[in-house]
Order: sequence, then structure tokens, then C-alpha cells
Amino acid sequence: MIIFKNLSKIYPPDVAALKNINLHIRPKEFVSIVGRSGTGKTTLVRILIAEESPTKGEIIVGGWDITNIRQSEIPVLRRQIGVVFQDFKLLSKKTVFENIAFALEVCGTDREKIKEIIPQVLKIVGLENKQDRYPRQLSGGEQQRVAIARALVHRPKILVADEPTGNLDAFNTREIVDLLLKINEFGTTVLLVSHNSEVVNSINKRVITLDNGQVSSDQKVGKYLL
Repeated sequence: MIIFKNLSKIYPPDVAALKNINLHIRPKEFVSIVGRSGTGKTTLVRILIAEESPTKGEIIVGGWDITNIRQSEIPVLRRQIGVVFQDFKLLSKKTVFENIAFALEVCGTDREKIKEIIPQVLKIVGLENKQDRYPRQLSGGEQQRVAIARALVHRPKILVADEPTGNLDAFNTREIVDLLLKINEFGTTVLLVSHNSEVVNSINKRVITLDNGQVSSDQKVGKYLL
């Protein structure tokens, strides 16, 4: 599903964010990527979604070599990779329905299809009755659920969750983690980037640890080790 081959990222003049990363993430895996701040986790995500280009090495997603992806191909890639961030990135003046619809509208999806898709993704995240609410009327956990629903509208093969529980309390954190596990059970490959050791340890699945831009540990059923 995802292959990083001898991947390096050097920022000028000589800051090595990633150094010779070699990883193979298989279809339907749930993988936690952990490490201290500044170890390269975010850089790895940015390269995966083509916000950054690697300095050296290759990256292959679903058999597609995206190492030197053309600008015109990036929207196609991002429909295959759903992304959820720590800060939700919801539009405050749009309702739940409109926030999710926006992700479809920018791709030219027709109105009837939008009306069909949105109830489906809202049901997955448990917000069927809140499509007319605005972000300010939702809890932090509910806002993150909207962000996850938005990431699912294109039925991506991969879901990247970059610190999705960073702004949430313990209760909402557990609910979001359970939702990510549920999405993984549907067959979606999930990459969770997290610094929360309790979250990672509770999942009991593969854990990749980055340290100083390198893979320091890759445990098939692992814990947060630093």
C-alpha cells in the first residue's frame, strides 16, 4: 500500500528532517507513528500527501510512484488519502453538512451525489442528527468527528490522522480512537501520528518510532517506546 524507499528530506542549508527511511505499510494495517517533537513525523506525512517532495529516495502509494508527482496529479492522490489534523480545520460559517459538502464541491461532485454521500459518512461518525449545526455548537470531539467524516467522503484507501486527539480530553480522545479503529475494520489503512503514549499503548497494533529523522523501532504489536 505505502512504500518509503531510502527516503530522505534535507532542508537548507543542511537540516536532515528524514534520513534513509525504509518502510512498507500494508493494505488494511493500522500503524501508529510516534516520536518526540522534531523527529520527522510531520515531514513524513507532508511527503505522503505531496505537500513536500523528498530530497532523495522513493515513495510509492498503491503501486503509484509519487516521488516526482506532477502538480496536476496531486488532487487525484489526495482523493485516495484522507487527512485529519489536530485543529479540525472546519469553516466556522458553514454547517456540518456544508463543511463536508465543500470537500465534494471542489471536486465537481453534483448536488444529488452530495446529498447521498453526506448522510452515509455522518452515520459512520455518529453525527446523523447534527448536520445543521455550526462548529461553535459542537464539542471538540464532535468537531473532530466532522473532520473525519469530511476525510471519508471520497472513500479513501488511506486515512492519515495527524495528532487527531491533541486538543481533546480523555473521554473524547477514547471516542476518536475507537472511531479510527472502526474505520480500519472497514478495510481502510490508518496511519495515526501521535505523541500520546496512552492512546498508542491502548491500540495494541503496529508502532513505528522515529528518532532524529530515522526509524529507531518498528514493532508489529507495539508500545510507545522512547
